[in-house]
Amino acid sequence: MKKALYAGSFDPFTIGHLDIVKRAISIFDEVTILIAVSPLKKNLLTKEERKDILLKIFENNPKVQVDEWDGLIVDYAKKNNINAIVRGLRPTGDFEIEFQMASMNRKLNPDLETVFFTTGENLYYISSSLVKEIYGHGGDIKQFVPQVVFDELEKRR
Repeated sequence: MKKALYAGSFDPFTIGHLDIVKRAISIFDEVTILIAVSPLKKNLLTKEERKDILLKIFENNPKVQVDEWDGLIVDYAKKNNINAIVRGLRPTGDFEIEFQMASMNRKLNPDLETVFFTTGENLYYISSSLVKEIYGHGGDIKQFVPQVVFDELEKRR
């Protein structure tokens, strides 16, 4: 079974993230979306809220698992026999950071491959940070996030 890990803060999960997951499950037998905790980021949604949202989005897709982790993703991958990390690349300077991260992950776990998906040409400008900023200023984020995410955030307004 080919298993992959797609890790991120997903705060909030966007249609860009959804695009990467859909493309990854066309290649891998199973994709685990891992909510990784970054102590440097200020979160809009709690880890539990993000997990609940992702479970709702993918409730009918047996190829997608959702989990959370506070440690290094290479350790999670090793513990769960996952040999690939999925990452999305936007034409906004992601490559250098992603290449460095992939190289470090490979050094920490030589059996772990990183697979890059370039973001769809109609989604490259979307980021969780920008969506949070728009939301924080009362703007309409409906076109940037799945309906479940939009509904959850609208409850807070």
